[in-house]
Amino acid sequence: MSDPFAEDIIAVLPNLKRFAISLCRRPDLADDLVQTAVERALRGRTSYDPTTRLEPWLFRILRNAWIDITRRNQTRGVEVDADTAFDMPAVDGVRDIEARLMLDKTNTALQTLPDEQREVMILVCMQEMTYKEASAILDIPIGTVMSRLARGRLALAEKLGIS
Repeated sequence: MSDPFAEDIIAVLPNLKRFAISLCRRPDLADDLVQTAVERALRGRTSYDPTTRLEPWLFRILRNAWIDITRRNQTRGVEVDADTAFDMPAVDGVRDIEARLMLDKTNTALQTLPDEQREVMILVCMQEMTYKEASAILDIPIGTVMSRLARGRLALAEKLGIS
């Protein structure tokens, strides 16, 4: 028994995971967030319009799940996972090391951006969403997406010393 809807969701899982990690910054929590989003998508599959792309619809569900979790956790206070560490695989070659360092520096700088700018940067620049899709996911006007993206790019360039 093949379910095309479920197969399409499975194909988007890596992108959902990357977006979830960018939101919560914890791989273990990102897994839970993706699972929650997929469960909600499967339960609400009748509300999906098949004439539109599935990915933005799933990203919006995931973002809404993240907002729900964040609101719920505000009453709990700050939690710190002592086991979280960045694993950097060994690489050969100066070029690979420099590229990895720049990527780490960029990721660190990206994480310091305000949430509004970071979300837009991730959706448009990393997930290759259109402004319209990002607008729908974040529930903001397209003009706001463009201005947040412009401010985010400038801030990121400044933080990286390339402005």
